[in-house]
Amino acid sequence: MSSVLFYTLARLGILAATAGVLALFGARGYLLLLLSLLISGVVSFVLLSGQRDRMSAAVAGGIGERRRRFQEARTKEDA
Repeated sequence: MSSVLFYTLARLGILAATAGVLALFGARGYLLLLLSLLISGVVSFVLLSGQRDRMSAAVAGGIGERRRRFQEARTKEDA
């Protein structure tokens, strides 16, 4: 689960840094929010691709484990 937390914090950090830079250039209000979301999304897509893959694998592994335990419990209940 640490990979999910790290990815989320990295995305928020990139968003905050982007908003800070845009604020220095004079963007305010909704323009600041819109541009920050757009630019940080593109930057995150490029910079965090490896971390996104690790997070996806961790989430998929967790779901697979839960499914396996559910099947075991279901089989045990039927027996």
